[in-house]
Amino acid sequence: MSTPSNGDHDLDIAKVNQRAQEIEHKLPRLKKVFGHAKVMLSMVKDYWTGAYREIPYWAISAVSLALLYVLNPADVIPDFIVGVGYLDDATIVAFCLKLVERELERYQEWQAAQAKAGKVVAG
Repeated sequence: MSTPSNGDHDLDIAKVNQRAQEIEHKLPRLKKVFGHAKVMLSMVKDYWTGAYREIPYWAISAVSLALLYVLNPADVIPDFIVGVGYLDDATIVAFCLKLVERELERYQEWQAAQAKAGKVVAG
């Protein structure tokens, strides 16, 4: 692997600087994706314990597969690659979120109802 000349490196730095506002705009979205991944994990736990079964099997399967992909360290872009290692994980989770968006909303409504009723929620 060759090292870029200082001119190329400076151009890359300039490009990042020019697009800093666009990059900053995307960062909260990535944080949001990983926040939703926590909700997905909670939903799988509640499904497994039997506390929440109001979800189609295809949806809980999709969520489980997406989370297993995140767990796999030898995925398309290995996690140990600094800077981009989690990019494919975020993409898979985001795709799954789009696929099961309505089911995730229903689960969060169920969680809120459980909390309001004073019941213990596993997730």
